[in-house]
This record gives sequence, structure tokens and C-alpha cells, in this order.
Amino acid sequence: MATQMQYARDGKITDAMRSVAEAEGVDAETIRERVARGTIAVCANVNHAGLRPAGVGEGLRTKVNANIGTSSTFPEIEPELGKLDEAVRSGADSVMDLSTGNNIDESRRRIIEHSPVMVGTVPLYEATVRAIREHGAVVDMTAEDILQTIEQQARDGADFMTLHCGLTLAAVRNLREEGRVMDIVSRGGSFITGWMLHNEKENPLYTHFDDILDICEKYDSTISLGDGLRPGCLADATDRAQITELVNLGALVDRAWKRGVQVMVEGPGHMPFDQIAANMKLQKRLCHNAPFYVLGPLVTDVAPGYDHITSAIGGTLAAVNGADFLCYVTPAEHLCLPTLEDVHEGVVASRIAAHAADIVKGVPGAAEWDRKMAEARKILDWEAQLSLAIDPERARSRRKARNDKGEGACSMCGDYCAVEIIQKYFDRPVASLCDE
Repeated sequence: MATQMQYARDGKITDAMRSVAEAEGVDAETIRERVARGTIAVCANVNHAGLRPAGVGEGLRTKVNANIGTSSTFPEIEPELGKLDEAVRSGADSVMDLSTGNNIDESRRRIIEHSPVMVGTVPLYEATVRAIREHGAVVDMTAEDILQTIEQQARDGADFMTLHCGLTLAAVRNLREEGRVMDIVSRGGSFITGWMLHNEKENPLYTHFDDILDICEKYDSTISLGDGLRPGCLADATDRAQITELVNLGALVDRAWKRGVQVMVEGPGHMPFDQIAANMKLQKRLCHNAPFYVLGPLVTDVAPGYDHITSAIGGTLAAVNGADFLCYVTPAEHLCLPTLEDVHEGVVASRIAAHAADIVKGVPGAAEWDRKMAEARKILDWEAQLSLAIDPERARSRRKARNDKGEGACSMCGDYCAVEIIQKYFDRPVASLCDE
């Protein structure tokens, strides 16, 4: 059994690559060549039965991820499976299981079994919960504990795993010397930093990277190199700690590719709008155009309840400048565990951001979708407009609630619809008007 990258380097086009090519409207050989170079990752664990393979990276549609998972406050798995269904129905290309509640193993297995889209995990969450239960404290966690958890999650079918391998003592030293407003906001980043400082040892995810490659190669589980020092507020963006970790991630990308292991790189969370483009280009340069997976970025810190909007604003610019994969943010961000409606709002907002970027990036079919909508609007073909909408159900319900049945124009303009007026007069040939 080989990885998608190893097959691609051997000149073989796999069924997963063909599936991605068909979905994207791209030649299968193009997919193979880019998988071989590492600029596209086909996240498809060999043990994820029923998976609909998707590609992330160069020349492909910008993908959207939805985070789900239990917490210690809400440990039940059934509501999270409902959120998975809602995320997929709303158009998410993947889900991440961020469970930290009871029975993490059961939650992950049921999510993977239930999901037709790729599933990501964060093994450090489970390793931490187990360390607290078995040893009494996170800092007593061992490298073996972490590796066993990574192996278990890969064996269960995790298509990609967030691993905070680039967070080193040197990066933490830079953070402390320069200072930050929010310090560390990544859960995984805080766990591993606390472990390093308490034990006065280097990050085991960094020192045991070759062991991690062994595991991921066996199951073809893509490594998503986590950004444990991502900025948690605008004031901390693009500081020495963030960039130190990014430099480390670039070196780890090289090591993974040498083994034929697929890899993505995760990017910043909160960031001023004018820094986003430079950050995307810097990541692509340092990580040799590996697929880039970003949270947001959120372009302001003051919009709790509306962070799906602040995220979509940043996500569009990020994708235009090279980001390949957007992790959604919901209206519940910074406030509470998201509801079904929050999941829907978050996915659609991120899909809007992704699609807006795809038009600029020249992704096949992106601009054509918008042209079809414009053509339908020109002739007031409401059924076509509603079918073409990124959220047909929402568009249909709004149309029905505020317009009379069969009405040509919408209730915004009523009798003074610009489209109806201009078509009435455009029916007359221009030449005849000039002769009058």
C-alpha cells in the first residue's frame, strides 16, 4: 500500500485522483503531477470507507471545513452527528472532529463512519484528556502517549490530522521575549507549550517527526501542520513567534515530501486586513506551495456574534492570495458551542468567501456560475435564480415570504423594477430609435 503522493510519483493515476479530476473539471494527469509535487493533497485515508475524495491545493476550488465535536460541557455525540449532516448539506468539503468530551474514541469513529467528506482530527486533544485521566496532569503526558494516539486516529480513518510539530522552544522563547497581548490561543499550542516549559524539553511532536511520518505513510493520513502560535488578536499578528513556527513548518514540509507523505500547512487566525496578502505569499514561499489551510483570517476582534462575517472578509483575500482551504468560523465563535443554525451560517459564509476568490483565481466553472445567475436575473427567471443560489433554501424562503405568488419583480422595487423597465425599451431596435 502506497500514499497518493507515492503513487503519483510512480506515474499512477489512482481512483481518488480521477474522482478529484472529474469533480474539479481538471485533467487527471494534471492532478497526478501536482500530487507528486505536493501542491495538491488528496486527503483520503485508506481506512475511511465511503469517502468522497477531495483535493486541496493548486488550481482547485477553494475548500471549506466545518469544525464539530463534543466538549466537557456538551459530551453527547448525537448532536454533533446532526451538525455533521448540516455541514455537508450546506456544502462543506470536510469536517474536523475537535472532541474533548467523554468517549473521544467513540465520537471520532462514529463521525468518520458517518461522514462522506474528509475528516480531520487533532490527536493532541485526545492525548491530553487521556494524560489527565491516567497521569493526573497534561505535563505528565509522554511522547509514547502522543504517538499511540496518532496511530489510533490514523487507523480509525482520519483523512488529515492537525499536528503542532513546528512549535519549538525557540519559538516560545521569541514569543515571551517580544511579548503578546493574547499569548497563545490554540488549545493544542497551549498544551504542548505547557508541557515543554514544565519538562524543560523540546516538543515531542518535533523530535519524533520521523515516527509520525511512519504512521501517516502507513495509512495515507495527510499531516496538517498546525499553527500553535497563531495570533489570537490583531495586535499579535505577524510577530516573531508566528514566523519562527512558520519557518519550522516549511522545513517539516520538505521532510514529509521526501518520505512521500502528503502535507498541508495551517495559517493565522486574527490578522489586520492589510497583512493578509503578505502572510499568504510568505507561507507559499517558505512551504514551497504546499496547500495552505487558514482559520479566517478574522479581520477585527470586536464582532462577537458576527465572526462568520469577519472571517469571510479575511478568507476571501486569503484565498485570492494563495490559501487553498478555509476553516469556517461561526457566529458562536468566542462565545459558545455552535448550534445547527450556527454551523449552517458558518459554512455558507465561508463558501461565499471561497467562491468569490475562485472567480479571481480562474477556477474552472466559478465565473460561469455567476454569469448564469446574471442571465436568469435579466429575464426574471426566479426558479433559475433560486436554484443557482449558494443557499437555495434561504433564498427561496425569503422570496416566498415577501413577494406575491407569480409576481415578476421583487417587492424591493415593485412597479419600478429596473430590469423590467429597461427590457421594455430595449425591445425596440437601436437603429429605429436613431432614425426618429
